[in-house]
Amino acid sequence: MSKSPNSVSGDARCRQCRRAGEKLYLKGTRCYTKKCGIERRNYAPGQHGNTGRPAKITDYGLQLREKQKMRQMYRVLEGPFRTYVDEATRRRGVTGENLLQLLELRLDNVVYRLGFASSRAQARQLVNHGHFQVNGRAVDIPSYQTRPGDTVRVAEGSRKVDPIQNALASVGNRIPGWLSLNANAFEGKVIVAPRRDEIDSDVQEQIIIEFYSR
Repeated sequence: MSKSPNSVSGDARCRQCRRAGEKLYLKGTRCYTKKCGIERRNYAPGQHGNTGRPAKITDYGLQLREKQKMRQMYRVLEGPFRTYVDEATRRRGVTGENLLQLLELRLDNVVYRLGFASSRAQARQLVNHGHFQVNGRAVDIPSYQTRPGDTVRVAEGSRKVDPIQNALASVGNRIPGWLSLNANAFEGKVIVAPRRDEIDSDVQEQIIIEFYSR
């Protein structure tokens, strides 16, 4: 790869976090360092310094902000995101949790959660470039829905790709309990569909559903 996806539109991603008022972890490991944009300028973009006067926000504004935050975290455009909301509504159970589960089971997110990429943006690009297989079959669609029992493997010819090597070297113990990783074999498995308490995404998913129910 000639260019890391984490270097593309970096300032724009920092502005998204600053607008949300919290870290969305859009730039991978950089978000854990002092170079993180929200660490250096913890105020909304467009302001000249922190005025100390937080803007008032309506219920609608809060719903809109949470919706935008979730879309940005999972790198999903408005049209597909609405499709996920509709599917979550049709399913049994709590709609907000269904929505998070659908997003977590996207192939690009599973690649990120397994530690094969340092950010979801990078995972999306790696999947697009054909570096992964699901159950032995090449899949280059980031939105591909994985299921419990699926095995996600780095393709044989992609195991020396620098972003994958670097991500695996720093993965540590952050693999969630609904996944398993065999780093030596360059593969992971979806054990079960994730429960809400196994998803560390800091969003208020139910008010997002309320936004689309207006």
